[in-house]
Amino acid sequence: MSASAVLFDVDGVLLDSAAAHRRVWDSWAVSRGLDTETVWRLTFGRRPEDTVRDAAAHLDPALERRVLDELLSREMDSIQPVDGAVELLRSLSGRPWAIVTSGDRSFVEARFAATGLPLPAVRVYGSDVEHAKPAPDCFALAASRLGADPSACVVVEDAPAGIRAAVAAGCTVIGLTTTHAAAALGQAHLCAATLGEVGELLRRPLVGDPPTTVVQSRGAGG
Repeated sequence: MSASAVLFDVDGVLLDSAAAHRRVWDSWAVSRGLDTETVWRLTFGRRPEDTVRDAAAHLDPALERRVLDELLSREMDSIQPVDGAVELLRSLSGRPWAIVTSGDRSFVEARFAATGLPLPAVRVYGSDVEHAKPAPDCFALAASRLGADPSACVVVEDAPAGIRAAVAAGCTVIGLTTTHAAAALGQAHLCAATLGEVGELLRRPLVGDPPTTVVQSRGAGG
């Protein structure tokens, strides 16, 4: 099976935002009297309001989301493309692609514009679906908007929640080890340490086998 479309997560895949998000979540957790490590583990691949619900059920998720968005706005300039992101997107050579993120529409699009990353025609945000990652809805929606069957789509994800969502949608998944070690991305069909390796994988046919084996690339990081 060759991929007819590619669906990219954003944070940790196209934007190097982990350090900025860590500062935001640590600041928020301390201000709310919560354990920073516990909160941080709940954040990857998920909408901020969903993290708030799990980390502090007594707080209003909508109100806390506005607080978190304000904290993140102060980190704008510190968030840059992941190494190789621009080159990878340019190398797609007309292949349909989309971004599928739990992030905020205005923030993501502002950072893409400021850093020179091209925006695809199809963009799915956490606010576009009722059930966000790890539910499969976001990837199913992106595939539908591209006119592609999910089984013919390759997803590039760095977070376990996103990988679970993509697998549940029926996509082939490349786990990028920018924020998690390959062992934590066990549902991915393949793993890559860099976007350069992702590009190599996208240039070869992908076999549509069930996600039973993770092929770990060399030098996978944490």
